[in-house]
Amino acid sequence: MIQENYASSDTSSDKFSKVEQTAIDRVEDDRASDINEFGHGNGSFLTAYFNVVCVVAGTGTLGLPKAFAEGGWLGILILILASAMAIYSGIVLIRCLYHQPGKRLHDYKAIGTAAFGWPGYIVASVLHFLNLFGCPSLYLVLAGGNMVSLLKGTPGELTYQIWVVIWGCFLLVPSLILKTLKEVTVISAIGAICTMMAVFVVLIQGPMYRHSHPEIPVVHDGVIWEGFPLALSTIAFSFGGNNTYPHAEHALKKPHQWKWAVTAGLSTCVGLYFLTAVPGYWSFGNTTQSPIYNSLPDGPGKLLSTIVMTIHVIFAIPIYSTSFSLEFERFINCSDERFGKLGAWVGRAIIRTVTMGILVVLACFIPYFDDFMGLIGALANCGLVFLLPILCYLKLTGVRNKPWYELAFCALTVFLGIVGCVFGTIDAIKALIRDFNS
Repeated sequence: MIQENYASSDTSSDKFSKVEQTAIDRVEDDRASDINEFGHGNGSFLTAYFNVVCVVAGTGTLGLPKAFAEGGWLGILILILASAMAIYSGIVLIRCLYHQPGKRLHDYKAIGTAAFGWPGYIVASVLHFLNLFGCPSLYLVLAGGNMVSLLKGTPGELTYQIWVVIWGCFLLVPSLILKTLKEVTVISAIGAICTMMAVFVVLIQGPMYRHSHPEIPVVHDGVIWEGFPLALSTIAFSFGGNNTYPHAEHALKKPHQWKWAVTAGLSTCVGLYFLTAVPGYWSFGNTTQSPIYNSLPDGPGKLLSTIVMTIHVIFAIPIYSTSFSLEFERFINCSDERFGKLGAWVGRAIIRTVTMGILVVLACFIPYFDDFMGLIGALANCGLVFLLPILCYLKLTGVRNKPWYELAFCALTVFLGIVGCVFGTIDAIKALIRDFNS
């Protein structure tokens, strides 16, 4: 009898364990469904982190010493403010995607539409496409110019335009192979490592060159007000990447990690910026060039910097081109369900080939790196980073429910965005006109 009681007790215990395990499994399934409620991918925290670092750091790192040369040491304060504003902007931008419970907006343009209707859609689309085409075109400019300088006087010497076309054809291959952003994590990580290598070369060789040549005068300024707008636009360019954030966040398996990923990624970028901008400007003063490694003396350091930054920008271009292609493919519904696997791949191939062709044409006709970067930073990135996310966030989530210090921070962000956008664009256009006339 006792054995029977024990047996029945064991049986009931087994049943209870099965029920309990079923309940646990159900909770885990619910959590998994919550995580992928809006079709999120399987990307990890590192996926988003490296995407942010690879897209944001790079050419901005190379241009910041020149920004200090244009605006003076005041650039340190502006860089600190801009970094805080960029992190805040990247977080609230993703919050705008989820401003309606149970619904997720797809991209930057959808946020502009939800906040301000068709005017918001038009403004967001114009800024978005300026950035998506301007930044990779700028990267092609840098890559083509670097190849010319690297192979000058060798049997591999070719013209700048030919190198741009070669890189465009080369980059078309990963654009056709990689379907989504979650598949570019490896090249994102390589690009981030390349940037860090270039930063440490400048950090070490710049001060060494100044100490070994004390006879060369180096002029520094506390603040240069007439150069402030263009310096601000260059700093804004250094934090560009907001329009790729919705796709990077969508690739995350656990989207709640985004705020930590963008904070860590941008903080890494800021650290690299300070390690480049301050020693670079201190070493070369108002003669600092953009990209900064052009100011370095000929030798292994300059050669290494040129090579690794060429690798970086080449790896960053597919992130931009893939982001644009994903949006256009979604717009025309180029999916496996509609056209089949082969038909969808052909559609993607056509879209991405045309996109790369446009990038190559732009890079061939605007071969001026520093002033081109200033124009993209002022015209597109000031709006995408400092203006539109803040205005959309306040419109979609309300103003009265925000503390006064957050509203004050938003107002300062918008003010700097307007200054950089308006006056930086004017200065950059004047500089490009001078380039073409000369």
